Amino acid sequence: MLIKFLQWSVLVAIAANFLAFSSTAQSADADTRLAALFHAERAFYYRENPGTGPHGEPAPVATSMRRVSVADQDRRMRAFEGFLADFSQIKRSALGTKNQINYDMFQYKLESDLLPLRFRTWRLPLYSDSGFHTSPARMWRAISFRSEADYLAYIEQLKDLPRYLAEHQDNLKIGMAEGFTMPKIVLKGLLGTFHLLVGESAEQSDFYTPFRKMIVSLSDTEKSLLRSKAVTVLEEQVFPAYAKLAAFMEDVYYPAARNDIAAYGLPNGKTYYGAMVRYYTTLDITPDEVHEIGLREVARIRAEMEKTIKESGFTGSFSEFLNFLRTDPQFYAKSEQELLMHASYLAKKIDGRLPGLFGHLPRQPYGVEAVPASLAANYSTGRYLQAPLGAPRGGYYWVNTYALDKRPLYNLPALTLHEAVPGHHLQIALAAELRDVPEFRLDIYPHAFGEGWGLYSEKLGLELDIYTTAYENFGRLSYEMWRACRLVIDTGIHSKGWTRDRAIQLLENNSALSTLNIRTEVDRYIAWPGQALAYKMGELKILELRKRATEALGKNFDVKAFHDKVLSAGGIPLYMLEARIDSWIAERLID
Repeated sequence: MLIKFLQWSVLVAIAANFLAFSSTAQSADADTRLAALFHAERAFYYRENPGTGPHGEPAPVATSMRRVSVADQDRRMRAFEGFLADFSQIKRSALGTKNQINYDMFQYKLESDLLPLRFRTWRLPLYSDSGFHTSPARMWRAISFRSEADYLAYIEQLKDLPRYLAEHQDNLKIGMAEGFTMPKIVLKGLLGTFHLLVGESAEQSDFYTPFRKMIVSLSDTEKSLLRSKAVTVLEEQVFPAYAKLAAFMEDVYYPAARNDIAAYGLPNGKTYYGAMVRYYTTLDITPDEVHEIGLREVARIRAEMEKTIKESGFTGSFSEFLNFLRTDPQFYAKSEQELLMHASYLAKKIDGRLPGLFGHLPRQPYGVEAVPASLAANYSTGRYLQAPLGAPRGGYYWVNTYALDKRPLYNLPALTLHEAVPGHHLQIALAAELRDVPEFRLDIYPHAFGEGWGLYSEKLGLELDIYTTAYENFGRLSYEMWRACRLVIDTGIHSKGWTRDRAIQLLENNSALSTLNIRTEVDRYIAWPGQALAYKMGELKILELRKRATEALGKNFDVKAFHDKVLSAGGIPLYMLEARIDSWIAERLID
């Protein structure tokens, strides 16, 4: 019996070892296949996007613009569908533990890449304040000019701009024919940007910026020749192409633009908008559900605003307080320089307090500068511009200095917390520094996570003691109200028949935003269905998870560890963030 038992034990051990080996082999095979798919997707991405290349290597200087014709869009869609088909053959359960998040993120990325292609959103490559025509004026920022060859490559890229603009114009024509156009009421404010990019002369245009201060290794003769070539290309090719495009937009596209402002009014509009709501929130949620959440948040924040007004000592009504904030000179900078100085001081003040809430901070710095004049009139109050690691500059926090009497200083703390730190710069720079992850994850940006983090960062200003007056705290609440109103307005306009005036009225009655900002923002929501939902829905999820962790862990809750965990995977959809935080809570409870 003992011998038979030992023989049986040996057989069981051999079988167990075989199964373990088989499982390991299957895992290795699945991991290898997934890694090959990641590599194939990145190779395709680099081919499709001139000027891009592997992280950690000097980025090539593009000699052409991206190709955007119908054939190019169809080719990309077929490629992504092929990647998704190959991906579906890999079982998640067969992967190593560390690779499972890469698997989930890759599925999210492929489905996100396919969504706009399937809805053919390339027929409308415009926003209310910018679009395909404005981004080329800043493409030099991604270039590290180190040699004459780099300048020559940039000039070649400029030569290709007419082709790029023409392909987009063809796509706009398809949108016209199919009723997929920008609403006329929003487009009217955008038309001027097509002229502003040209400038009075080649030397004054944004495109010429790299030639104003050139690298010292070039001789005066070489610099002069390069400048001459750039001027010739701008005057003979780029500016005529922009003039042709501007004429098309004014004389052909604008008259054909739709009068309706709702996404529901587009072909297949209800399905399209529902998909955009899910895409930008990364939640399985309907427009009606979002609308109701927005109404509740508006009521809650309004009560907090009323309380803050009393704390300020103001004795008038809510509307009188708003008028006071919008008109009293004490709240406004007298010059562009003064506004930028305030923003820079706040940014540096916050920098010094970050270690109190974060254990891990990014290495990449950031700067503060004004929104370019060619964009400012129709641009948002502020924005963050990221920079790849190794670029000749850090990230930039843009502050809009146009119409200074509409840029109140009491809003600046919240704006700085959102756009710079601990908001977009901190989150995006940390994501770029991730190690041992597939390259596609280094710059992925789920809107609900990124913008939700930005809004959550505004609230962190309370813990960082950044709001020093009742006015600044009201500015924070006004910004939070702004994002809550977005939930109501975006869904109201696109799925419930709201008018532009009704949307403007909601913001005028409940926030301290200037009339100029309010109109700019409402036009943005009209032109970009669903995106405005990302902010508040993302913030609410992060707050929910922090509350869950605080209650579960009690005195063992560490806010620095929580923040580091939230940011540790880079940009991820909210459903994945929730799973990660729940897992983190469970691990800490065991410890």
